[in-house]
Amino acid sequence: MKYIFLWLLLISTTTINIGQSLKDGKLLLNENGDHYLKLSFVSQFWLRSGKYNPGSTVFGYAKERGTDIGIRRFRLQLFGQLTDKIFFFSQFGENNYNNISDRKPSFFVHDVYSEYAFDKTKLSVGVGLSGWSGLARFASPAVGSIMGLDAPLFQQATNDVTDQFLRKLGVFAKGKLGRLDYRILVAQPLAFQKSPNYSAEVTKNSNFSSKPPKAQWNGYFQYQFKDIEANTTPYMTGTYHGKKSVFNIGAGIEFQKNSMWHLSDSGKDTIQTNLLMYAVDLFYDVPIGIKGEALSIYANASHLDYGPSYIRNLGVMNPTNGSTNTNVINGGGLAFPAYGTGNVLYFQIGYKCKDNLIGKSTLMPYFSLENASYARLSKDMRYFSTGVNVLLNGHKSKVTIAYENRPIFLDNSNNVVRIGNAALQYQISF
Repeated sequence: MKYIFLWLLLISTTTINIGQSLKDGKLLLNENGDHYLKLSFVSQFWLRSGKYNPGSTVFGYAKERGTDIGIRRFRLQLFGQLTDKIFFFSQFGENNYNNISDRKPSFFVHDVYSEYAFDKTKLSVGVGLSGWSGLARFASPAVGSIMGLDAPLFQQATNDVTDQFLRKLGVFAKGKLGRLDYRILVAQPLAFQKSPNYSAEVTKNSNFSSKPPKAQWNGYFQYQFKDIEANTTPYMTGTYHGKKSVFNIGAGIEFQKNSMWHLSDSGKDTIQTNLLMYAVDLFYDVPIGIKGEALSIYANASHLDYGPSYIRNLGVMNPTNGSTNTNVINGGGLAFPAYGTGNVLYFQIGYKCKDNLIGKSTLMPYFSLENASYARLSKDMRYFSTGVNVLLNGHKSKVTIAYENRPIFLDNSNNVVRIGNAALQYQISF
């Protein structure tokens, strides 16, 4: 897999005419520049320190707290407009590499798709492995431009269960009808048996079915009241730092028939249920001053139905890999119950200070809160993150200093303990 990117680059460069040139990071394929190839990358490095969930272990050894270093994301993208009608996009990389990961990680395919424009603005149809999915804005985030330490990952509702880190294998349609931006995807879910979350056991708590999956339907529609956002790729900007004035209201849905199963109350019958999720959201990202100040607000309300008592924990680049405390629903390390059957409210806000606040750099403090009412948990799951971005050169070079706080849930208990950790990120993007 590590040779795929080099192979694509070799193919593209050996077919270029001598008269072609570079402009704005693009390799132009014609004189007016609307046919092009582009290469980009993003890297995010994390340093975290804090207390781990009770009972956490590393290869069987108890670990109560610690400091870890990791590569959260490394991505390479090669994409381009090859003709007036044909666009292609490919992305390769690695996620979540830390000291307990397998050695010598290889690149894997994030995206490979092609699309054909029946109408350049109104309708393009594509096929492949892509992020043209539904539910909400940050079901497909442009990770190099997210405002805080990470995106609201619960919106990527089947992340690495029946898709590949949110990317789905399918056929999509996308476009703009006036100010209405839309995307529709019919996906063939990836086999649950190949997921790191796979379990063949059927219990009274719902889980994904091991049977051959039916098609999954995704859609996301947003009305853009101010500036029109680009939809060249599926990945949606986290914040523009005042470079655009955006106000969108969106709604999305995700549905798959009989994708979940659980045991009946008697424990004798296996009951299949549908996967159904829908959401509404608001995105407001505007300049508010004459010196480069900007305000960014995002709000989301989601209904997630995975079937009775479904819960799935999320431990991003988890520094531990086990737990001896079976009463802790969270599992080990930094994990918390991020996915479940119930309702989720999410809110984030950030303020970009004036340009050149500290030399040629500036600051953008932010706050985000996720509040989930999951049926299986005794109390609401509240997870918040707050911090500040040091914008050395916008999103191209930035440092994020953050504090995150998560709840610890115990089976058959109304007690909820809260634990926090500090994080430092450096991002470079081109």
